[in-house]
Amino acid sequence: MKFKPIGERVLAKPTEAEETTASGIVLPATAKDKPQTATVVAVGDGQNGVVVEGSVIVYAKFSGTEIKLDDEAHLILDSEDLLGIIEA
Repeated sequence: MKFKPIGERVLAKPTEAEETTASGIVLPATAKDKPQTATVVAVGDGQNGVVVEGSVIVYAKFSGTEIKLDDEAHLILDSEDLLGIIEA
């Protein structure tokens, strides 16, 4: 399914980093905080070119609207909820 955000919004897929303790115990999803990083899937027309598809972004905690596309969780985020871009 195709989705194009409107205005200064982005569609992003949250990244799920598997978390393990120092002793090798894998923590379940219920014991972890919600991720605050995501990969940008689509960009709205109002973005000024700073955020592009494929960018890894950091967003404000508890922000965005959760939707399901093709049985995968995605977030629609306003530009003011974006805190930064992670550069490799």
